[in-house]
Amino acid sequence: MRVALVAGSEAGHALPALALATALVAAGAHPTVFTGGRWVATGRERGIDTRELPGLAPRPGDDDADAGLKIHARAAHIAARLVPLITELAPDLVVADILTPGGGMAAELVGAPWIELSPHPLYRPSRGLPPIGSGLAPGVNLRGRLRDGILRAFTARDIRVGARQRERARSVVGLPPREPGPDARMIATIPALEVPRPDWPRRCHLVGPLTLEPTDAEIAVPRGDGPLVMVAPSTAATGTAGLAELAAEALAPGVFGQRVRVAVSSLTPPSLEGDWLTSGFGRQDHLVARADAVVCGGGHGMLTKALTAGRPVVTVPGGGDQWELANRVVRQGSGVCVRPATAESLRAAVREVLTDPAHRRAAEKAAATAGRVADPVAVCRTVVRGT
Repeated sequence: MRVALVAGSEAGHALPALALATALVAAGAHPTVFTGGRWVATGRERGIDTRELPGLAPRPGDDDADAGLKIHARAAHIAARLVPLITELAPDLVVADILTPGGGMAAELVGAPWIELSPHPLYRPSRGLPPIGSGLAPGVNLRGRLRDGILRAFTARDIRVGARQRERARSVVGLPPREPGPDARMIATIPALEVPRPDWPRRCHLVGPLTLEPTDAEIAVPRGDGPLVMVAPSTAATGTAGLAELAAEALAPGVFGQRVRVAVSSLTPPSLEGDWLTSGFGRQDHLVARADAVVCGGGHGMLTKALTAGRPVVTVPGGGDQWELANRVVRQGSGVCVRPATAESLRAAVREVLTDPAHRRAAEKAAATAGRVADPVAVCRTVVRGT
């Protein structure tokens, strides 16, 4: 089975695509990953055919401040550049990240089946949920359902604008304006972060998180026996800035009231000093396994690493979907959300998750759901077989 995988350059989207490719290789398939240039070496080091995705860079006149245009208009450009490459590969299947729809367009243009990959919960609008991104729980009575309906009406215009942008982009590359949709969808999250909805799409599979460690290096941990707090600043452009420095201020032994050990994990680790604090770029899975609590921006990748290890979390959400995810964690009970972020509020939140065992129990309950998912490789094979 030959599979072409298409994902952008953000870590939260490129690494899940590489993780799926790793699983495909282990199953005897032959994947090729098209992604941001910064991840090409990471994939090739793992024996994956990894190539730079053409068309990712902004063109003169592109307005990246308009998220819809950035996604849809760029998708048409990417699709046109991808078609000859996909044609040469002749894949049995294309898997396109949800934020890189040009992969799906290219698959349609060459007549290949394709799967949309969401490396997070399902964020499609639902008639049974408040707008995704609001962070709100679904209304449970007449007043709550009325609230949700009003909020959905407020966001409906933006959804229609996005649909028209997608239609124009499809027309540019010669596709019918009306999108038939993928042959299947894979939702790469744990059940504990998903929410029930009355309109779960057909051929939509929950496959569990797709995580890949981009390095084999280990992050040093401060010596001692105090609680270990892992701090993982967001890799997203919309993440909260300065989280590592804020955590260092909040958790310093002189102000926290007890000695906690802090280990900061980052793709670009800041320079921080202290015999109680370390900072580096290394394997996050090994560090999570040793941690007593995790402080992060609320990005999906880090949240699932923490929760599948049964570790309570403190989220300091930035933009994008981080507010939504942070509130789902709070409702599930495995963490605390900090906003606005101050040293005092972060200090109180860390103290709470370290001292209240209910958060650890909720995180362990979330971990127990992680195995109740479909096999993503089996989903790929099913689509290729057309069953």
